[in-house]
Amino acid sequence: MNNMKWINFLHLYQPANALNYTISEATDKSYYRLIRALENHPEVKFTMNISGCLISRWYEMGYGDIIRRIKKLIEKGQIELTGTAAYHPLLPLVSEHEIKLQIKEQEAIIKEHFGEVKISGFFFPEMAYGTKVARLIKKLGYEWLILDEYANNYNMENGDFNHVFDDVNSGLKVVLRSRFYSNNFAPTVITKKMEQSESEDDYPGVVISATDGELYGLRHIDHKAEFENILKSGKVKTETISEFIDGHKEIIKLNIKPHNWSSTEKDLANDEPYILWNGKNNTIQKKQWQLAYLVLNTLEKNEKDKNYKWARWHLVRGLSSCGFWWASSRDFCHQFGPVSWSPDEVERGANDLIRAIRSLENEDTREQKLEAEQIYLFILRLLWRRHWTHCWKKIK
Repeated sequence: MNNMKWINFLHLYQPANALNYTISEATDKSYYRLIRALENHPEVKFTMNISGCLISRWYEMGYGDIIRRIKKLIEKGQIELTGTAAYHPLLPLVSEHEIKLQIKEQEAIIKEHFGEVKISGFFFPEMAYGTKVARLIKKLGYEWLILDEYANNYNMENGDFNHVFDDVNSGLKVVLRSRFYSNNFAPTVITKKMEQSESEDDYPGVVISATDGELYGLRHIDHKAEFENILKSGKVKTETISEFIDGHKEIIKLNIKPHNWSSTEKDLANDEPYILWNGKNNTIQKKQWQLAYLVLNTLEKNEKDKNYKWARWHLVRGLSSCGFWWASSRDFCHQFGPVSWSPDEVERGANDLIRAIRSLENEDTREQKLEAEQIYLFILRLLWRRHWTHCWKKIK
């Protein structure tokens, strides 16, 4: 019997400044379903990234139950956690100082809620790989990354994902997800593959998928319960990413270029590996980053300010990748997603950035405050003008 091996990586994240309803909807429709599936099938294992800001919101909102259940699954070895940045910034675009702060906060949140957990792997928010960041991750003690198949010259030869790579830039081991399985609902595709195979010997050897956890209920309704049916079929073996890596003695060297899990060949050819968050021709995003860097640099110089804690509280929310992504205007219907345009979400992120610098008490920040206010108002004016003249009732 040739069991198919499914390496399933799940990214559980909601912005720290998200509405309570948004977090409850994702938790009730998707995250609980994933936890129940693991509890009902003790032999099944998944690797997960659970952003610290989501864990903190769960705790604040009274979702202690899901935290306790996840802790039990970690202790049983059914959930492997990865490291990440607690508030989901696009790491290649922020300072090394900020990266370290957010990684350490993520580690502290994991320890507080789940205890001493061995973590070997690291997840870049949006799978946005950068060479300098990868080297920093290695220095911080992490051992491996999961990246998109575009890390290997756009796609994998013959769809064979049974490989482990060595990032020559950082020395980190790397596992690559299949974009085909990840951009579809993997349980549906796996089911079809098995049904179309003449025998179990024809099943795909290794399937590596990496998706947002919300795909399992919130963004995709699995009417036939294909997810649960696959798990109980006995025809699919699951492993954590660390177990998958440990099972490979041969490591293939790979020179990885900057990219993210939504990169296209055109984006990379145009040297825009992070176009969804910082497009060369996206004036709104350029202004967003101008504001972000001004606020970030000002806070880093005022760490002893008596209001620094509250300034930082707003800063990390304003640096979330979501506030920039929602200004990109790209259609993600092929990935069970929306058109990435929401002036309300962009404004939410800008509001946190401006409140961060407003919070500082140091009188020497007056000039920076005035400059930030000017950029902030420009963003709002540009944002809403574009919405009402180009986007409103034109997005299908």
